[in-house]
Amino acid sequence: MTMHPFQPQPAATLAEVWRLLVEHPGDPDLLNSLGVLLDREGKREAALLHYRRALAVAPDHAVAWSNLAIVLATQGRHARAIACAHVAVALAPDNPTACLNLTAALYRSGDFASDLTVLDRLVRLQPDNPSLTWGRAQVRLHQGDYARGFVDYEGRYWLREYHYRIHRGPRWDGGPLDGRFVMVTLEQGFGDTLLMARYLPMLKARGARRVIVELRDELRRLFAPMDGVDAFIAENAAPTPIYHVHSSIMSLPLHFGTTIDSVPPPVRLTVPDEARAKAARLLGPDDGRLKVGIVWSGSAAFTDNAIRATSLERFLRFAGIPGVRLYSLQKGPPEEELRALPPGTPITALGPELDDFADTAAVVERLDLVVMTDSSVAHLAGSLGVPVWVLLQHVPYWVYGMSGATTPWYPSMRLYRQGPEEEWEPVFDAVERDLRALAARRAAALSEPCCNP
Repeated sequence: MTMHPFQPQPAATLAEVWRLLVEHPGDPDLLNSLGVLLDREGKREAALLHYRRALAVAPDHAVAWSNLAIVLATQGRHARAIACAHVAVALAPDNPTACLNLTAALYRSGDFASDLTVLDRLVRLQPDNPSLTWGRAQVRLHQGDYARGFVDYEGRYWLREYHYRIHRGPRWDGGPLDGRFVMVTLEQGFGDTLLMARYLPMLKARGARRVIVELRDELRRLFAPMDGVDAFIAENAAPTPIYHVHSSIMSLPLHFGTTIDSVPPPVRLTVPDEARAKAARLLGPDDGRLKVGIVWSGSAAFTDNAIRATSLERFLRFAGIPGVRLYSLQKGPPEEELRALPPGTPITALGPELDDFADTAAVVERLDLVVMTDSSVAHLAGSLGVPVWVLLQHVPYWVYGMSGATTPWYPSMRLYRQGPEEEWEPVFDAVERDLRALAARRAAALSEPCCNP
């Protein structure tokens, strides 16, 4: 859930604000604006200093209190962040951004009960504010209240920052389809598409005569063919195919009445033979060691990737476990971390060889385990039924909930969670312990005679 800093008005540069501060030293608005600009550059301690300077001059500066809460929450100082956000709302109860930042501070702390109480009150006061409905959706989904959470989730269409293409014709409301043509449209990332693909074969059971699904090229070989889907088309395909109703893929859980006790199993994926042959060449013959894939970062374009991702360096400890062989499935800019490793580091980099999700799926099928932070490959491994250990930030994606080592969305998945302190070290300690035990069991099993004399 995103926090929203109050922006300097009018838009200004750091140099301009510094110049104005020379002319007007101690101006609280300028000090607050300087804090926003510094925070935008990642200079959080400097931002904190200037927010506090603004509050020293003007203790009733609601904007500075709210912006101070943002930085504190980002640093994991949740109790202080929540206290500052409460002060901001007390000073400016009608300010929508101050209210949003209070709910976001509560969300980032994992205090969903308090967050929901605040959100319910704010939604009553501001029923036309889609950000509040969207925030409440995140909380309810985390709590497992899918029935109401997915209803609130539809509020995303009215968010100013939400990018969703308008499609002609009526949206499907979840009712009987009675022989109509249905177009399923994409939104969000690859992981979300993999997550929600389980619903695509279910549309025919609702009476759809023809099901057309938008699909990105990277998933095409893995999805086509798929039971219950008549055609996959590219995003923004022209001419637009004929359909009677459309639905976003992220709205399908609502339309199928999903509860936490009725999550459908993952979709059956089709891994092409040529991808499997390529994977066999890449991995080579089995040498008895555990084949473990690793991924440490999702897409850098995702707003909260810095929170969910970590570094390759943390995974290096697994390379020293006897009986374990590591394969990097990482794609994108984080692959640069592999190139910085000392020569001879025992990690096989497969990312450059993986052209699409079919290639990745074929490799994952041949692995014993994937160990990774949250990204699309976790959804891929979970959909394939391959064991995958997912290392989660304190407040993860709602699919993972807030407690427990399992999720109903992927039976083959095991979850390792940060605590409220938001530190990775205890998570990696637990994973290393369990991976050592798994490797030892594998070695013991291989050393036993295969049959009795």
